[in-house]
Amino acid sequence: MSAPGSGGAAAPSLYRPYRLLRTLNAHSDAVSCVKFSNDGQLLASASLDETVILWSATTLARIATLKGHTKGVSDLAWSSDSHYLCSASDDCTLRIWDVWPPTDCVRILRGHLSVVFCVDFNPPSDRIASGSFDQTVRVWDVKSGKCIKKIDAHDDAVTSVHFIRDGSIIVSGSHDGSCKIWDASSGACLKVLIDDKTPAVSFAKFSPNGKFILIATLDDTLKLCNYATGKFLKIYSGHANRVYCITSTFSVTNGKYIVSGSEDKCVYIWDLQSKQMIQKLEGHTDTVISVSCHPIENKIASAGLSNDKTVRIWIQEAV
Repeated sequence: MSAPGSGGAAAPSLYRPYRLLRTLNAHSDAVSCVKFSNDGQLLASASLDETVILWSATTLARIATLKGHTKGVSDLAWSSDSHYLCSASDDCTLRIWDVWPPTDCVRILRGHLSVVFCVDFNPPSDRIASGSFDQTVRVWDVKSGKCIKKIDAHDDAVTSVHFIRDGSIIVSGSHDGSCKIWDASSGACLKVLIDDKTPAVSFAKFSPNGKFILIATLDDTLKLCNYATGKFLKIYSGHANRVYCITSTFSVTNGKYIVSGSEDKCVYIWDLQSKQMIQKLEGHTDTVISVSCHPIENKIASAGLSNDKTVRIWIQEAV
């Protein structure tokens, strides 16, 4: 069985294929990140056009455009209650926005010496972790906006930061080819999962249950690692990823899948357990740099770079 908009990948009989629902055209440059809010009500998109756009996740209407950054925005993170959004920018700052209702920036986090490339809230949402091309990971106090921990983490740009579900540790990836685990309070390095010069680690994220880490490297592979043992359990391949820091994620609303963008302009979906690629979503006209899965519904958002400039929303076919 293959779906409209798919690349002909064979899907298991129980799998309901995704189809394109809507294409959102609002950004004037590459869309660098898309993220559904944790309550599923909003979708945020960030762009190199220096803005963040808030969309209704239900109607897909544009709600607000957040302006203030003076250079492109690379990454977004939602607070656990979906009340605040944090953006990371090439202007070396992070901004915290109140989105209910959408207002101007409520706090600017300054301290990084270069491009801020990645950001994440901890589960209590009283701390923010950020990674930068200045090779550091910084932990910020949300209430004061002050940097409370600077970690000299890597020997090259930090490409991803992500808190585990209880907020106790942070995983970071870097262009230096390493992936490391940090104590969120002390900043101590607890474990090095990968320590190779090549390929670069372009993305790392904890699974929802905190037992695994999904790691992307610039050799067209995604690896699933058992955090406790440090062993790599599964490899997902078929997509193209040699140049960009493409984000991938877990889909858990209807079965367990891995979803990723790709440099061949497609979105790839793999079965988490079998590693089988089960659908390839086609439609974007440039690299798909970011994907996000709705927390409740079977819905995927994807973002395209500068020859595309769109956010695309995909939903599963009805039974």
